[in-house]
Amino acid sequence: MERPVKLLLLSELRVRNVGHEVSLCRSLLTWKRRTFSPFRASVCHSVPVSEIVAVREEQEEDTKKEEEEKSARENGSWKKIRERRDKESRRLSFTVSYVERCRQHRWRCAHVTFTCPQVALCHRWVNTIGEQLAAISMYPPPHTQLSGRLCVALRGLVAGGRPARLLVYINPYGGKRQAKRVYKQKVAPLFALAGVGTHVIVTEYANHARDHLREEAELEKYDGVVCVGGDGMFSELVHGLVWRTQKDGGVDVDGPQRTLIACSLRIGIIPAGSTDCICFATVGTNDPVTSALHIIVGDSQPMDVSSVHRDDTFLRYSVSLLGYGFYGDVLTDSERKRWMGPARYDLAGLKMFLTHRHYEGTVSYLPAGAGVGQPRDASRCRSGCSVCQDNKTLLSGRAGVDQTDSKEDGDAEKAEGGWRSIRGKFLAINAASMSCACPRSPKGLSPAAHLADGTADLILVRKCSRVNFLRHLLRHASKDDQFDLSFVEVHRVRRFRFTPRHCHSDSDSDLELDPLEGRRQIFGQICRDHPACGCAPAFSSWNCDGEILPHAAIDVRVHCQLIRLFARGIEEAAMFDELA
Repeated sequence: MERPVKLLLLSELRVRNVGHEVSLCRSLLTWKRRTFSPFRASVCHSVPVSEIVAVREEQEEDTKKEEEEKSARENGSWKKIRERRDKESRRLSFTVSYVERCRQHRWRCAHVTFTCPQVALCHRWVNTIGEQLAAISMYPPPHTQLSGRLCVALRGLVAGGRPARLLVYINPYGGKRQAKRVYKQKVAPLFALAGVGTHVIVTEYANHARDHLREEAELEKYDGVVCVGGDGMFSELVHGLVWRTQKDGGVDVDGPQRTLIACSLRIGIIPAGSTDCICFATVGTNDPVTSALHIIVGDSQPMDVSSVHRDDTFLRYSVSLLGYGFYGDVLTDSERKRWMGPARYDLAGLKMFLTHRHYEGTVSYLPAGAGVGQPRDASRCRSGCSVCQDNKTLLSGRAGVDQTDSKEDGDAEKAEGGWRSIRGKFLAINAASMSCACPRSPKGLSPAAHLADGTADLILVRKCSRVNFLRHLLRHASKDDQFDLSFVEVHRVRRFRFTPRHCHSDSDSDLELDPLEGRRQIFGQICRDHPACGCAPAFSSWNCDGEILPHAAIDVRVHCQLIRLFARGIEEAAMFDELA
């Protein structure tokens, strides 16, 4: 038998001069229009307390209306009495600002004003709602006297909670250079309404935010960090925050076998870039107001991070896409056309499609194992995803397997079912840690990829004709299964390595070679030194979340739920379908 909900307050208040029965419990605020007609349906509205942005008593009239009242007083007209009554009524009212869902996963800040019959009742409602909001705020508060590391560690124990103070980085040069305007006009007013304190830093050069987080930021003063920009800006925050966390924890990031420490501070994303893929894949829309409201209500979404190494040297972290071949070439070519703005990606993509380059090498991967789903599952990663929650516990039990050094690799491989290798010629090698969805590709590169299950989807596109490759690309924007092609294969992995053809030893003779391979090897170095000869390059570049990696041979490991975002994952579409 369910326990009855305990009401904190129950009163008859007025909304737009219409009587409503208003109730408040610890989790829900409800107002229901009173009606005495059997032919008129009663209208009921409910808002979770966790989605209330702010509550405030109505202030006195603004300057313009005060001037009108003064004029009415001088004229001695009836308007003086009416405005005085309106003013007294306004003093007995309070406004609740809350989250309202719109179409296409957008949120907006809505307001409802309640008029009370008594001043004391008005104060009681405002104070009680305020107490409930304070109860779900971050602990400990920013002004705590605890030591810096202990303060940050205690906040890390709280899965959610509303932030009281944020460190905000604004990239004024990213995307369409609208980040400062977006923050000032759409985000800052919401933060002020909710009483969220901010310290804003406008970045002045590349990696400014990363360097500041690494060395200068006093993280114990904040409940989270926020970036206003695109995916590149978010990547800076991830690199700075993860590096700082490992440094404080004494973890050597250069060791590919090391288990990294999860970051305690959450990261917020205010989209203001060219594609904003990460924001779209974690919230469902690239709307700054929606992202700001997710930050205000204190949502928390864990997220995997992949570390990229070459031998025993750390290169970069990746949270969305690692792409070799087609996507690496597109990024490399587009960097030469930055003056074109976002249109450079379209031109570079067309050029690389017509060039149709392929690359030889070996892909070795460690399968994710049973219980983690498959890349071609019909289910999607949504808010409260059970796959991500279950796999966190499952992978924690396997963590000891990855603690082995190089001499024990054989035992580790045996314990995990063994590494598997694929050799051949590839047009593209992609590793997606999330769906990588964006407005142009609503499904993304891997629609069934999960945000926090400790795995990545490894997509291999073998050499094929231009027509077939175009079929594969077009399926990113359609409802067809993009993996249902003979030249495409996908694997869910926890770790993988890639070795280009030139790194193989001479004894590797099981790969089918072209009859002219010997002659190409003779002139290979000449072509690499003098690319003007027109020969296709032997190697591509890795596209790591929009940044070019300088090495082709890499070792990638997925770290389960290493960071957390101010998000809750994409909510089910059914929650929005009934909205007008």
